[in-house]
Amino acid sequence: MASRLVYVMDPMCSWCWGFTPVLRALLEQTESAGVDLHLVVGGLRSERDILDATGRERIFGYWQAVQAATGQEFDFQNGLPAGFAYDTEPACRALVVARETDTESAWPLAQLIQRAFYCEGRDVTRPAVLVELAARVGLDPKIFARRFDGRLMREATMAEISWAQNLGVTGFPTLLAERNGLLSLLTNGYQPLEKLAPLLGRWLENLAHD
Repeated sequence: MASRLVYVMDPMCSWCWGFTPVLRALLEQTESAGVDLHLVVGGLRSERDILDATGRERIFGYWQAVQAATGQEFDFQNGLPAGFAYDTEPACRALVVARETDTESAWPLAQLIQRAFYCEGRDVTRPAVLVELAARVGLDPKIFARRFDGRLMREATMAEISWAQNLGVTGFPTLLAERNGLLSLLTNGYQPLEKLAPLLGRWLENLAHD
């Protein structure tokens, strides 16, 4: 099996949004080694109840903490609009569909979903929004919509979430380095680039000596 980075995340997890610039830099570090990125969805929330004012303020508190720690942009004025139900399964399923349709499109789509949710105040639980974003990364919107609504992709998404849980992943973002089927933990939770780059560098050195 080829070596790769396994990124367990949820596109509607604020700490994953905070981690996005870090991961971009780490991917530049691995580029010359031919190490691919494999995206795994973890399923942060499945709450279909409408978010009330108290819940909105609580989540904004998380966003503020992420912004303070990472400098990432958030739209506090338009984010989490009235009537919003914080269910991350549709966004997770969109990434599974993208990855199974065109592997290279999953990470670009994840970033578009994050930006739409955190910076543009868009409701990325809506299939129409996800289809639009999928089209922006080059996926055929009709094929994407059909696969998104299908039973197979729903089951695949739930199976993936279960896999992450069975692996013992307890928080996002989680980044693993896989070599010869063996997984090494780089981080469980947000860490800045200056802490992760040396860890990844040592793993890449070992990889080069195999």
